Amino acid sequence: CNSLILSSNSANYVEQEFSPPLMHQKKERPVDELDTESFKEFWTVDDMYSFENIGFSNTVGNFKYLICADCEMGPVGLHDISTKKNYVALVRVKHEH
Repeated sequence: CNSLILSSNSANYVEQEFSPPLMHQKKERPVDELDTESFKEFWTVDDMYSFENIGFSNTVGNFKYLICADCEMGPVGLHDISTKKNYVALVRVKHEH
């Protein structure tokens, strides 16, 4: 969708590897058996109130997954419970100026 998730200059680029679940799973399955995809390029957001339009999943392990609050697609990234940092995968969001 075209919902605004982050405003310009509200995040920093970071290279760190995470493997969030695929946006579309093959079939219904337990959370601990989800298919994942590995990414290394993220926008990092220290304060969750910096987001314009984001939703958080229930806690899964040490993470909450980030979804679009309008269309509920995702995960577009993750929230690390231990560090309180948020990571938005560059390849899962559209970039506009």
